Amino acid sequence: MANDSKTWRCGKYELSFDRPRIMGVLNVTPDSFSDGGEHFDPDVAIEYGLAMLDAGADIIDVGGESTRPGFTPVNPDEEARRVLPVVRALAKEGAIVSIDTRHVAVAKAAVRCGASIVNDVKGFTDPKMVEFVATSTCGVIVMHAGEIAAPTRTHATVQLDTSAAAFVAEKAREAAAEAAREAEKPARRRRGKLLGEPKTEAKLPGGVVQPSLPFGDPEPAPEPTDEQKQEAPAAEQAIPVAEAVATPEPAPEPNDHLAAMMRRSARREEAYVPTSQLRRFTLPDSAPIMRRVMGFLSDQARTLIHAGVSRDRICIDPGPGFGKTANEDIVIQRETAKMASLGYPLMCAVSRKRFVGAVSGVTEAAARDAATFGVCLGAIQAGANIVRVHDVTGFAQFLNGYWAVAKPQPRRAFVAVGSNLGHRCDNIRAARDMIAEIPLTCVSNCSRIYESEPAYETRQDAFANAVIEIKTELAPLVLLDELMKIEAELGRDRSKKAKVNGPRTIDLDLLWMDGEIHGGKKLRLPHPLIGERDFVLVPLEDLMHDPARFFRYNGVEVKEPEDRVGHIVGELGRM
Repeated sequence: MANDSKTWRCGKYELSFDRPRIMGVLNVTPDSFSDGGEHFDPDVAIEYGLAMLDAGADIIDVGGESTRPGFTPVNPDEEARRVLPVVRALAKEGAIVSIDTRHVAVAKAAVRCGASIVNDVKGFTDPKMVEFVATSTCGVIVMHAGEIAAPTRTHATVQLDTSAAAFVAEKAREAAAEAAREAEKPARRRRGKLLGEPKTEAKLPGGVVQPSLPFGDPEPAPEPTDEQKQEAPAAEQAIPVAEAVATPEPAPEPNDHLAAMMRRSARREEAYVPTSQLRRFTLPDSAPIMRRVMGFLSDQARTLIHAGVSRDRICIDPGPGFGKTANEDIVIQRETAKMASLGYPLMCAVSRKRFVGAVSGVTEAAARDAATFGVCLGAIQAGANIVRVHDVTGFAQFLNGYWAVAKPQPRRAFVAVGSNLGHRCDNIRAARDMIAEIPLTCVSNCSRIYESEPAYETRQDAFANAVIEIKTELAPLVLLDELMKIEAELGRDRSKKAKVNGPRTIDLDLLWMDGEIHGGKKLRLPHPLIGERDFVLVPLEDLMHDPARFFRYNGVEVKEPEDRVGHIVGELGRM
């Protein structure tokens, strides 16, 4: 299951997997397979990325080159022009940003702009990409993009091996001669069969029956000229017989093996027809498929480790849809537990893929979200840690509903409470009681109530402040919504006319939650201003030993007491 002990270090962030993590897909492209052109404008892409964070995404995967079947390669300069403004803006808002690229120059520029993860569709087969990530601290995603088996060729003429054909033809001539001799004798029947009929089958060595070819004796070939004799060996070595008659493929861009492979993959899927050899099973044997996929992922992970990338920075992705048929993709998804056993964080990136459409009967890619959620749930149950989806809003609701019922998981969190209007202490106690009524949440401890100087907006009355320790099974954004409801019920004015840091009857801030990192406009975890607020750090001392050290360990910059704002000036009593 996803609630295991794996962690994933991505630059300054560390993701835990006590809960599955959601990666939102952000394609800054004109031609992606399901949402091409929707977020091609950088401003639109940034707004959409922030909306995905507010909907529940833990990671935003930004890509500037479509790798759908039949895609047109994009040069690194154009790709960088598309993605860098988006990466920079999202990272500035505290988002964990992944750059989806196969070009080392784009990866370098994106990491400099704040990206924390490099998602390489080529699986770090480029030594320059390996060299780059070895000198950085970013997380890496090793993806398998390759054909599991050779493309199926249909309706192609097959040239038989000439030695075998000659042997069969010789046997056919002998049978014909024997038949002619027998035809001169009176026809006799024995056991209901006409003995004078010519034989239609010839036995090859070992008793194997070889059907006679559907044509007569071959005409003698003309004697080749001396020039043809010299050219024949070279031609036989240059072009295999079976490939010589196959339909030629369009020429890919120079050295672009991925584009060529994806074109073959598309034709392979479209041209698939049942063969004359009936299969006994609905799916191909999993062993050779998983040897290819797991072998590649393990080998590339070891290559990165040997180059200097620590193991806890590596995530693996079997690459659904990349050079694989629908049957192969289903086999791979059913073997998720085996891939999870490799010990690396495991990605499930099936969103809207062709095989999802094949099993659900949904033709339009953008309409496959419900089927995507079903496949993702199966992967999560088998051990997948990260789910890459297009519809973050829908999947976050789906996951929150499933997780609340299936996985009891109370987590520790801290909520800061403040008031400087009306009966301040009564407002704080009322908020505490209402927090205790939030579903799947309880109040486990409370600090004393302190009086503090106003912070930021200094021309107002002093505040009463406290911190409440809770345990909750809700997702952070769901918990935040519940806290906002309590603020509204107690008379907090959050309209545009109200000052951001002005007087308020109640103020509730979610400071920190166990195992959670989040960025965006709606919620930042840990709270980015903890380290400078004396009216938060002092009450926290009632609940934990050395909160400054605790938050510094969690990547928060904590200022010295004299440099903080909202200093504590007295104690107002207990909760």
